[in-house]
Amino acid sequence: MTMSRRTIIRALAASPFVAAAGAALAPATAEAATISPGQFTLAERTSNSSGPFAEHIAGLARILPRAQIGDVLAVANREATRLSSAPAGVGGFSHGFTWNQGDQDAVEWIPQGITTSADALGAGVWPAGGKRVVMVSWYFETDPDDNKVDDFPLDKGIRVSFVDHTSAAAPVYRHVLLVEPVRGAGGTFTYEPIRKHAGGIMWYGNRLYVVDTYKGLRVFDLDSIFEVGTGRPDACGRQSDGTYHAYDYRFVLPQCAAYDNTGTLLRFSAIGLDRASSPDSLTVSEYATSLTSPVVDYSGSGWNGNGQTVKLPKVVRWPLDYTTRGLASTTATEAITVTQGKIQGVVSRKTKHYLSASDGPSSNGSLRTVTSGIDVPSTVVRLGKGCEDLSFHSADAADWAYRESVVWNLSEYAGRRDVYAVFADGS
Repeated sequence: MTMSRRTIIRALAASPFVAAAGAALAPATAEAATISPGQFTLAERTSNSSGPFAEHIAGLARILPRAQIGDVLAVANREATRLSSAPAGVGGFSHGFTWNQGDQDAVEWIPQGITTSADALGAGVWPAGGKRVVMVSWYFETDPDDNKVDDFPLDKGIRVSFVDHTSAAAPVYRHVLLVEPVRGAGGTFTYEPIRKHAGGIMWYGNRLYVVDTYKGLRVFDLDSIFEVGTGRPDACGRQSDGTYHAYDYRFVLPQCAAYDNTGTLLRFSAIGLDRASSPDSLTVSEYATSLTSPVVDYSGSGWNGNGQTVKLPKVVRWPLDYTTRGLASTTATEAITVTQGKIQGVVSRKTKHYLSASDGPSSNGSLRTVTSGIDVPSTVVRLGKGCEDLSFHSADAADWAYRESVVWNLSEYAGRRDVYAVFADGS
């Protein structure tokens, strides 16, 4: 039986992180060892059970107005607040913001992934000469108090926030619903919500990559945002009267491809872009439920992969093709194991891997680094409580530059949701 997303979240929250000797591992030393990357393979998929993604998107484009990221930002309808100081306990703070009160306190929508226009284009803005943009993913939780009763019976899937950070003093943003395009009754073009955890995201050119815990990677076409009707908070897709809705969100972003895991079992928990490697590459990290055997729980059906397991959590790298914005190879070029629990985010710079490690709702997490093949880790700086995904912002980003490189992070707990950057060297 496939584990539900809620079951996964409960299991992760309940599982103790212990070393073999029984000591809590979340703040402990990380170690890295190289393993064979060839065992980690993906297969590109350009269709779903109802046909090619391209045909679905083209069909929707004949019906719905197309929008660009700039169009979404131009009608940003929510205001963020600049952080005037570091969130509690966070070191090496550079800058950041918090959401409006409704999003700050919402228990049903939980922020997870982060990426920026400094990932999208090397100059740091989108499009060229355009906006400084931060993007954050949220997943919908029907049972936020974990009492096995759905307080919100309608799972609305995943949304992403497009934050215009061009004015750091007054950021504004708008949510967009991620959808999978499908054929409906009579072959009509429509779409469905994507009910996944969305633990990590990566913006690369006109593509948004989203991790799919069991399956691999989903890819979304940022050139094909569609504007839909509003005023129907419980409706998604084409309705009987021919109108299109998305739970009262004005825009939808459709999936255009996927990379399905075909190799060794891997939990796709977080993702990060490496612009320092040649070619550009992405790395994926795992969140381990325990550091006793098995480290990652692959029980139940629904996993893509060949059934092999590696006992320690892994960081795995695939090369990217900057001309197509897809993978340059579906076989990994690097893989390491890391003796580290509660990895929530990863972003790499050649052989240096930044990891965010959480430590529950009451303790600060940490930004840590580990070097491929060398068991000499270090803690860079403390992060916030409930730290999540990471995104590296190079000081070399000419059109959105800081005095030194920073790493973006965000926190997930309601009432304590900060989005912020810390200096990459912790200073």
